[in-house]
Amino acid sequence: MLASKSGKLFRCACFCLLLTASTTKAGVAAPVLDAPAASTSHMGGTLRLVAASSGGTLDPQTNYSGKYINLFANVYDGLTTFRKADGLAGADVVPDLAEDLPHPEDGGLTYTFRLREGIIFSTGQPVTTADVVASFRRIFRVGSPTAGSFYGAIKGADACLRSPTDCKLEGVVENPATRSITFHLTTPDTEFLHKLAFTHAVILPANTPDHDTGNVPLPSTGPYQLTVYDPNRFLKLARNPYFKEWSAQAQPLGYPDDIEYTFGIPDEAAVTAVENGQYDWMADPIPLDRLGELGSRFAGQTHVLRHPAMYFLPMNMREAPFSSLKARQAVNYALNRKAMTILYGGPGIARPLCGMLPSTLPAPSTQCFYTKDASPESPAPMWRGVDMEKARNLVRESGTYGQKVTVIAANTSVDLAMGAWVRDMLQNLGYRANLRPLSSALAFSYMQNSDNHVQIGVASWSADYPSASNFLDALLGCENIHPGSDSSINIPGFCNHDVQRLMDKAKTDVSLTAQAQNALWQEADKLVMEQAPVAPAIEKDAVILTSPRLKNLLFTPVNQLLFSQAWVQ
Repeated sequence: MLASKSGKLFRCACFCLLLTASTTKAGVAAPVLDAPAASTSHMGGTLRLVAASSGGTLDPQTNYSGKYINLFANVYDGLTTFRKADGLAGADVVPDLAEDLPHPEDGGLTYTFRLREGIIFSTGQPVTTADVVASFRRIFRVGSPTAGSFYGAIKGADACLRSPTDCKLEGVVENPATRSITFHLTTPDTEFLHKLAFTHAVILPANTPDHDTGNVPLPSTGPYQLTVYDPNRFLKLARNPYFKEWSAQAQPLGYPDDIEYTFGIPDEAAVTAVENGQYDWMADPIPLDRLGELGSRFAGQTHVLRHPAMYFLPMNMREAPFSSLKARQAVNYALNRKAMTILYGGPGIARPLCGMLPSTLPAPSTQCFYTKDASPESPAPMWRGVDMEKARNLVRESGTYGQKVTVIAANTSVDLAMGAWVRDMLQNLGYRANLRPLSSALAFSYMQNSDNHVQIGVASWSADYPSASNFLDALLGCENIHPGSDSSINIPGFCNHDVQRLMDKAKTDVSLTAQAQNALWQEADKLVMEQAPVAPAIEKDAVILTSPRLKNLLFTPVNQLLFSQAWVQ
């Protein structure tokens, strides 16, 4: 079966090279452009988005799906945000609801912000310092997935993590008279301003319920507000009548009058619908068998965005057979990263990945342990190919030969194809493997919950912001293990104190040069891969298909297509 697929896959890879040559790559060497001044001639119309399924809860402080986080960038605001600009400038932190970016005081332990005047929620109530304090307490009270990893340095966070319902978070102090909010940290955090720019730190009214609000839209400050939601059918956004642009870099005035998101359209049908202009953009990955036609017939509607993103196989270290190091190493040796590259679309838009740090990061992975003629003791500079003989020997040595393994994958075309390949690979290693596809809206959270006893999965990850910590610490940090929770982002349950010490030093030592900081992340990456809690597969670019009418495309390396700036008139 594998051999019969390979001819088709390699033909597609050639088409994908044509596709890449015909399109642009934002986030690599694009010119630095701020959001353009709003032109009234392009105001109006409805931007139409489509996806196979919805993206889960509408609560911006608990949702961790790229499908909605990219949408929330047009709806909510934090004290800081990422610049709404094309190319590398889109990764810069700029003030949003705060007037300026503060300089850290007390050796990086104190940050004081001044809240802008005149910002109003979509309900008509003004944004106050009390809303800011309450929003940060709420991060812990609702069990936000990044509560510990992103905001755990705030004074009082430890107590909030232990007892969320009693969270006081004394490290966030308001002064209404001066419109100031001061954050007191227990340890310095070199990326604190970036973490405040992430969606989970958006500011909500102080009376927002202290639980995940699910399908109920919450008041917003951005140019759009969520109005109607049926997770099985559609989501609608309309203009926020109280929005007035305070910073074009942070939150520019939107062009479309409405944004409509339709659910339940399979990815194959969605491609055709976007090509023909029935929808303007699709959320799901482009199916493999459609990439060739995009390169040859729809190159003008196809865009390739280079940003830190990857596919990887998390392996549950608390479940057999992957409680065995040798079994995990076997998967790494056997994983055909060339096949994974082709299944995603070819070498024009994906590359084999041996560690947890994509090449688009300042500190990329530089060694490959699990490839032909290599090992943790004698690494190769790059992936050279599979070593099935070594992989099979490791399975036998592990004593796990013949055990049953279920692979979890999302039911999109790309993830299903990768899941089938991984299932076949595991069978070739001697396991009794099967594939269990789940809705793309559920698969990643299902993998995270330890109660589901997931053994191995096919997962993808895109950076919350371009940093090594967002791959290593976010996905494998000890503080991100939450048993029995759908928000336990550390799927393997990996916790290594030597690795954690390196990561904590890179995050907190403000005396480090950028070069020294990068070296720590690369050393942590090396130690992680020695334990093989995951099998990195590929780093990937985003292939984005838009309708013929959609103009003024603004791609940021954090939020990809900025919906508010699209012209549909």
